[in-house]
Amino acid sequence: MLYPIATESRVVVDLSGIWKFMIDKEVEHIEVSQPLPTNEVVAVPASFNDQALSKEIREHNGYIWYEKEFKVATALRNERLVLRFGSATHEAWVYLNGKEITHHKGGFTPFEVEINDFLADGANRLTVRLSNLLDYTTLPVGNYSEEKDENGRTIRKVDENFDFFNYAGLHRPVKIYTTPRDYIEDIVIVPEVDLASKKADVKIAVKTAGTFDEVRVTILDEDGNQVAQASGNDLNIPIENVKLWQPLNAHLYTAKVEGIKSGESIDVYEEAFGVRKVEVKSGKFLINGQHFYFKGFGKHEDTFVQGRGLNEAYNVLDINLMKDMGANSFRTSHYPYSEEMMRLCDREGIVVIDETPAVGLFHGFGFDLSGKNAAATWSELKTKEAHEQVITELIDRDKNHACVVMWSIANEPASHIEGAYEYFEPLFNLARELDPQNRPCTLVNILMATPKEDKTSDLVDVIALNRYYGWYLQNGDLEAAEKETRKELLEWQEKYPDKPIMYTEYGADTVAGFHSAYGEPFSEEYQEDYYRMNSKVFDEIPNFVGEQLWNFADFQTKFGIMRVQGNKKGVFTRSREPKMVVRYLKDRWTNIPHFGYKK
Repeated sequence: MLYPIATESRVVVDLSGIWKFMIDKEVEHIEVSQPLPTNEVVAVPASFNDQALSKEIREHNGYIWYEKEFKVATALRNERLVLRFGSATHEAWVYLNGKEITHHKGGFTPFEVEINDFLADGANRLTVRLSNLLDYTTLPVGNYSEEKDENGRTIRKVDENFDFFNYAGLHRPVKIYTTPRDYIEDIVIVPEVDLASKKADVKIAVKTAGTFDEVRVTILDEDGNQVAQASGNDLNIPIENVKLWQPLNAHLYTAKVEGIKSGESIDVYEEAFGVRKVEVKSGKFLINGQHFYFKGFGKHEDTFVQGRGLNEAYNVLDINLMKDMGANSFRTSHYPYSEEMMRLCDREGIVVIDETPAVGLFHGFGFDLSGKNAAATWSELKTKEAHEQVITELIDRDKNHACVVMWSIANEPASHIEGAYEYFEPLFNLARELDPQNRPCTLVNILMATPKEDKTSDLVDVIALNRYYGWYLQNGDLEAAEKETRKELLEWQEKYPDKPIMYTEYGADTVAGFHSAYGEPFSEEYQEDYYRMNSKVFDEIPNFVGEQLWNFADFQTKFGIMRVQGNKKGVFTRSREPKMVVRYLKDRWTNIPHFGYKK
């Protein structure tokens, strides 16, 4: 799926701004043939939860309505008109002038629909019914229940089976874009580089709708200079003296694709891409033939007021904070991030582990890590269809991004329980079949899935571990935590000597401004001591290839006695103010080279 851009042949209309809004109390039928009966408003893109000073709205579980009027310029009416949602969390029914035109389930990937046949002259009324409900068939997984109140009204409840707030809404831009009636439908770019000769063969497949006499592809460098040109739908275009896309040193080429008829360029699309080589070999992660070391974060799309909604200013700030610390990477925990963020990472040279929203695949997940009901996970959860869908949609969306070096199929599933291998094997096969660039795949491993207990580690290319020795286990006893950390990493190294190992989560809740002469848990001193302990062990393990801490910044979660205004494991506060540990991490990471740290 192509990202909507304006070109010589395409126009983009952004419907961001103020929309009518209401929660559905399910007391009376909402008639979509009429305007929504509400005077409430909400901003798009953003979560709805934190925009209204209403506990009822913020904690609403069920259905939500959005509505906006728009007009289409007469000059565009003969073009193909496409309505596109960057995402709608978690399920959407879309109506135009009272008629349902599309439906999509899954809150973190885009969907679109042609609207020419549904448009009216003058004003058009776009209505969206959303659901923020999650259950044992959805990703993420939610614990769903319902009951009737004294008036017979259905009261719905979702208890998140994950540790972040269930923000919902139109989180990403809603746009209308145009194409000609004959148009470029999709582009697949696969660069294959010969590092020794500094030459790349760029395989480009163009899918078109309608008829063209010629499909012309022109490769441009960053200065707009033409470096190659060829015609056809399936091409292999050589680039001599190729400039590589490198971590924190990105070079982006542009494939300008034109559909030509009678000598005239009918449709034009421009797709940026980077040339780089990603491999896993002999226990190392290689980018462009060099041993790469991941330095960075797990993070969230999470900001004040906008919740999980797109905030490009925060995206820019976050990337700048990462670069200032010497970081080079992050994981899109625990769902696909916005296309705008992925495009920014391409531009800035940030390495990304791209993760599906498969979080909560652990029956009875809780802070005590007891896993009392975990044995029922693979018989109780019915997420296979949703999982296949999101893998397909994620790879279709992000297939051409240079920043994406690995797919994460799930976060912290019950992979130590019988049935896990049988569940995940076809999903790994699907991802490897769909990805034209054949990137490595991983599954982010939970604490209970030790080398002896895990059932899925044979499937992964990189062993990605979430570990909290010194926090959820051995809390306050970093000496004991160090021993357990070292012991387990050596066990993984011995069991899989040819697989790279990295931490994709490790951290300690820390209250900004709380200090302790004794290094007590929750103090800024303990957080720094915790990270120093882990760093010491990481440097001892030959195949340890990266550290992505948890979390980049404090973030909102559901209420509970373990959380005071959210998760405090951030090394920055939610407003991006640094905690004391940032100075230590900056010193460490700026002295660790991106390449060649582990020989």
